[in-house]
Amino acid sequence: MSFKTFQEFYPFYLGEHANRTSRRLHVVGTLGALLQIVLAVAQAQPRLLVSALITGYALAWVGHYFFEKNTPATFKHPLYSLRGDFRMAREVLTGRIPW
Repeated sequence: MSFKTFQEFYPFYLGEHANRTSRRLHVVGTLGALLQIVLAVAQAQPRLLVSALITGYALAWVGHYFFEKNTPATFKHPLYSLRGDFRMAREVLTGRIPW
């Protein structure tokens, strides 16, 4: 599928994250990665940046492979997917999307 804008992509993204456990893994992975990035900067520990990538992607991919049974959109739409991760996390935390 081809998307011209993030607004076109996001409904597809949400459809790929319909499983509640998968969404939870994505949110935990996204928040964990953000925390590690903040710590990496605050403590001048660049290796935490690598850990942040591993944390975020590992949890998300577990959600896709074991719960959604689909392929992560990151492989075809990496920037839209990253933006989707942040938006979905925000929407889960604000109650717009069920936890």
